[in-house]
Amino acid sequence: MDLKDLMKTIADRAHSGATVKTIFGDPIVAGDKTVVPVARVAYAFGAGGGQLPTGQEGDEAGGGGGGGGGVAVVAEGVIEVTPDGTRFIAVGSRRQLAAALVLGVALGLLLGRGLGRR
Repeated sequence: MDLKDLMKTIADRAHSGATVKTIFGDPIVAGDKTVVPVARVAYAFGAGGGQLPTGQEGDEAGGGGGGGGGVAVVAEGVIEVTPDGTRFIAVGSRRQLAAALVLGVALGLLLGRGLGRR
């Protein structure tokens, strides 16, 4: 496969995964509330090739090539639709999650020590 065909194959595969459904998941309906998951999607791809010059007369030129790609999907939050209105609710940051975890462990230790004294 030559470099042009390789790039076209990689681009076609990346494009086929880039749908609205990738970014906005299936809506979830509960009562009068609809929740739509939202994600950030990033694609990256690249390819390269090369050819060595011919050496002795009659030798064939060497060549090489390669390519690859990747995709990253990160949850960003949800869109909440209710009769009162529509709003975007962002997913908490990792820092907030870590702080909540530390607070929960500390609170658990304090309560555990208090209950153990009785």
